[in-house]
Amino acid sequence: MDIRQLLYFITVAEEGQITAAAKKLHMAQPPLSQQMKHLEDELGVALFKRGSRQTELTDAGKLLFRRAQQIINLSDSTLREIKDFKEGVYGTLSIGMVSSSGSVILRPFMQQFHRQYCGVRFEVYDGNTFKIIDLLTKGLIEIGIVRTPFNYEPFHYKFLSEEPMVLALTDELDWCPRRDTVSLKELDDKPLIIYRRFDQLVQDTCAAQNMTPTIFCRSDDARTSLLWANAGLGMAILPQSAFTLATHSRLHVKIIDEPRLYTRLTAIWMKNRYFSSLAEKFIEAFS
Repeated sequence: MDIRQLLYFITVAEEGQITAAAKKLHMAQPPLSQQMKHLEDELGVALFKRGSRQTELTDAGKLLFRRAQQIINLSDSTLREIKDFKEGVYGTLSIGMVSSSGSVILRPFMQQFHRQYCGVRFEVYDGNTFKIIDLLTKGLIEIGIVRTPFNYEPFHYKFLSEEPMVLALTDELDWCPRRDTVSLKELDDKPLIIYRRFDQLVQDTCAAQNMTPTIFCRSDDARTSLLWANAGLGMAILPQSAFTLATHSRLHVKIIDEPRLYTRLTAIWMKNRYFSSLAEKFIEAFS
């Protein structure tokens, strides 16, 4: 099993037909079919359910498809890093970022880092905290930028300053226009739009105050929460620095006066694993 075979396999899986995959790969159909047969023989399992018109993956094929994508991504990143090193560039840094961390690129440290290491290139992966941690564990990224809370034990970490959760809402839904803070109790029976990453934290904090929040919408992206709130559909709860990440022409924010809802952006990297000098310089600058 080699990189070329895996690339062929991924193409067949994505196209769903040997004929279409062969065309995309600019090769004849018989050699491609033979390569797939060799791969199945080598692994000792059937990878495809072959139909008259469509080729589908077996359960073993689906497993190999996920792993093959990871291997190809790692191979591509490695080749780019070696090319950068050969050409005298500082290298390519692979990082993962949660959607609510977009404000990081606006922070002074990021501008300074770019000026100091102008040859550095980035591979950026987006996802929620759990996906970023998964990418980090699998070695697909060197650094993750996530939000508390999470399990710190497997990682080294460096915090940014703590920030509150805010309520983003339109004038039509604002019941206290002269105040810029609200208590959690005041959100009882209000239509809340929750960034799913903090769903459990919000639920637990409300339960501690003997209230049950009215969740109008849950989303996997802070930007989606802002867009829904901007449409006047509800009130979004999200970290304060995330407010600038999407269109919010109709929105203003109020700080939620609840210490348990404070959060921090955090850079994390794996313990007991090689950490490049480029990643070290990024962590040194991270502030």
